Amino acid sequence: MSYLMSNYLPLEITFVKGSGCYLTNNKGDQYLDALCGVGVTGLGHSHPEISKAIQSQSQQLLHTSNWYHIEHQEALAEKLCILSKMDAAFFGNSGAEANEAAIKIARLHGRANNINTPTILTATQSFHGRTMATLSATGNPKVQAGFAPLVSEFIHVEFNNIETIKQHQNNNDIVAVMLEPIQGESGVIIPDANYLNQVQEVCQKNNWLLILDEVQTGIGRTGKMFAHQYNEITPDILTLAKGLGNGVPIGACLAKGNAAKLLTPGTHGSTFGGNPLVCRTALTVLEIIKQDEILDNVNKISNHIAKIFTKKLKNISTVKEIRVKGLMIAIELDQDCAHLLQLALDKKLLINITGQSIRLLPPLIIDKAQANIMIETVCELIESL
Repeated sequence: MSYLMSNYLPLEITFVKGSGCYLTNNKGDQYLDALCGVGVTGLGHSHPEISKAIQSQSQQLLHTSNWYHIEHQEALAEKLCILSKMDAAFFGNSGAEANEAAIKIARLHGRANNINTPTILTATQSFHGRTMATLSATGNPKVQAGFAPLVSEFIHVEFNNIETIKQHQNNNDIVAVMLEPIQGESGVIIPDANYLNQVQEVCQKNNWLLILDEVQTGIGRTGKMFAHQYNEITPDILTLAKGLGNGVPIGACLAKGNAAKLLTPGTHGSTFGGNPLVCRTALTVLEIIKQDEILDNVNKISNHIAKIFTKKLKNISTVKEIRVKGLMIAIELDQDCAHLLQLALDKKLLINITGQSIRLLPPLIIDKAQANIMIETVCELIESL
C-alpha cells in the first residue's frame, strides 16, 4: 500500500544514487539518463562542485525569509540580470511560480494602463504549469480537464503563426503575449527562425509585454544560455527554473523596464523563494556552465546527434520528423509509441514519450560516447516498431 496520492504513474523502478549521466537503481543496475529529470539535472547527477556548495551552505544557513537581505539572492539576481539583459528578479520555487509572477506582472501592467480585464495571449499546445493560473494559460485541454472553471482572461492562439496574434490588435484588453521559445512538453516544437522577432514587433507596437517562458529552454539547454538569444531579442519578462538549480527547487521571474517596477512591497512573495541554499546552488551552476564551457559541448554534441539520427533514420518509414535544438530532441513517429518508454527502460535508457514523439533531454555534459549509446538504443526501439 502506498500513502501517496495517485496523480503520478511511476515506472516500476527506484533510483538510489546518480553520477554524471547515469542513475543507479536499488538493485545496482546503471541507466543512462537521457531525460535529466525532465530537463533539470543539466550538469549531471552528484556534480562534485554542486554537492560541495550544497553541503557548505547547509552548514552555514538554510533559511531566513525575505524579511531580511539574503546575500546569495542578491548575487544571483545580479548574475542572471547581467546574463539576460534584464533589470530585476523575483525568486520562487518552481517554473509554475515563476510564471505566476509573470502573469501577475502582466495584470499590473494592464491596471497601470487603465485596463480592467487584462488579457494574455498564449499558444495552443503550450505548457506553463499546473497552478490554476498557469494551467489556464496552458493551451492543452487534456491537462485542464476536470479543473473548470479556469482562470479567465487567457486567449489561446496558434503557435508559430504571427497572423493569429495580429488578429487581436484591436482588442483593447490585451496586455501581454506569453510563449515558450520552443514548446517542450508538446514534443520540441521549434518555430520559424523569425517568429519571436515578429511577436516582439507586434508587442512593442501595441504596448503589450512579451513574456518568454524559458523554464525548459533556459540555462543552456538549446546551446545558448537562453533560447531567445538566437533571435537577438530581449523579452519584457523571462521565466526560468529546471536547470537553474540542477535539482534544487528554484524558479526565477526576470523583468526589464517598467515591468521590473510593477511588483511593489506586499504585491507578491514566497516563503521559501530565494533562500540561501538554493541561490548559492544556482550561482554554482552558472559558474560551472561558464568555467567548463558547457555551451560549447551542447552545440558540439547537438550537431553530432542530429547528424547521426538523420543518417540512421532517413529510410525508416515510421519516422515523420527529427527535431533538434541544442539538447532538446524529439523524433516524431507516425503512430502511438507509449510502449517504447518501458522498452527503453528495459534497455537501461531513460526517455520520455509525448504524443507520438520520443523526447530526449540528456545532460548538457553528455559526451560523444554516451550520446552514441543513446542514439543506438533509440534507433533500435524505432526499428522494432
